[in-house]
Amino acid sequence: MGKKLHILALPIATAALALTAVPAQAADGYDRCPANYYCLFSGLDGTGDIVQIQGNTPDLAALNMADRAKSDWNRTGSTIHLYSEANYGGCSAVTSAGGKGNFYTPFRDFFDSVRFDGPNGPSCFPPEGVTVKAAQTDSHG
Repeated sequence: MGKKLHILALPIATAALALTAVPAQAADGYDRCPANYYCLFSGLDGTGDIVQIQGNTPDLAALNMADRAKSDWNRTGSTIHLYSEANYGGCSAVTSAGGKGNFYTPFRDFFDSVRFDGPNGPSCFPPEGVTVKAAQTDSHG
């Protein structure tokens, strides 16, 4: 009788080990953006390629994200200024601290540089039908 119990216990122990060895699911979408980073995504809703930024970035081409971003998540305490041209040129829009979402359609595949806090550039005109409450144009609603 002892042998039968031992034979039965082995498959149960093996099954229990298999259950604990299941790998954790990788983050996807916006959840790929770590805390204290500003992230740009080449797809809507945090999909596609991602760049993770922690400081001023005068040329997103160096990260292969110039004129490619469609959504973002600002997981920093800073206001992010997005510029239409490299080296903080052209017009700008902002993503507030904690802001996350898809860019307004005219701002998709549009931005070439990123500045944390600091001065705002000339405001990009808001998309039609969007009311701007401040001197800065928000990148998304």
